[in-house]
Amino acid sequence: MLKRILESLGLAALPGGGAEAATSPAVQAVADRLQGLAPERARLVAALALVLARVARADTAASGRELAAIAAILQEHGGLTADQSDLVSELVSHRQHLFGVSDAYLATREFKRLASARELDCILRCLFAIGAADDSITLVEEEEVRQVASELGFTHEQFVAARGAFRDQREVLRGLRSRD
Repeated sequence: MLKRILESLGLAALPGGGAEAATSPAVQAVADRLQGLAPERARLVAALALVLARVARADTAASGRELAAIAAILQEHGGLTADQSDLVSELVSHRQHLFGVSDAYLATREFKRLASARELDCILRCLFAIGAADDSITLVEEEEVRQVASELGFTHEQFVAARGAFRDQREVLRGLRSRD
């Protein structure tokens, strides 16, 4: 019974009883569109795109600037062409809207499994850059980054250090400054 439930969620159990290596359906759907990349690299880039889209959609809608920031990150860190990165950023934005939280969680777990230490090291800055793309990181975007950071195993200190670079864009601090 448990096996059927896990399979229906895209968490097919491994021979050892765990579900850690299952590829999320959302990640696989995006990876399938990335022609020219090795399958594992395509899954990593797809997972990255879906994780970035979590922040873009945290406040219910991904802005054009946020999608452009996702595309830029996918070019710089994912090695995609401009056309590929534009396609993937649009695709993950719509996929997040249609499937939501469970796909986002699975994509985050898959990114953690596939990413190198260097790729994990820069993800928090990338997540904050998505939130800051429209020059304002809302509290809900900041909390989504906090949730992703927790899922990826970052400490609170690492989260705070990454957030510090975006102090001027944090909406919660803008409110405090306007009272002074």
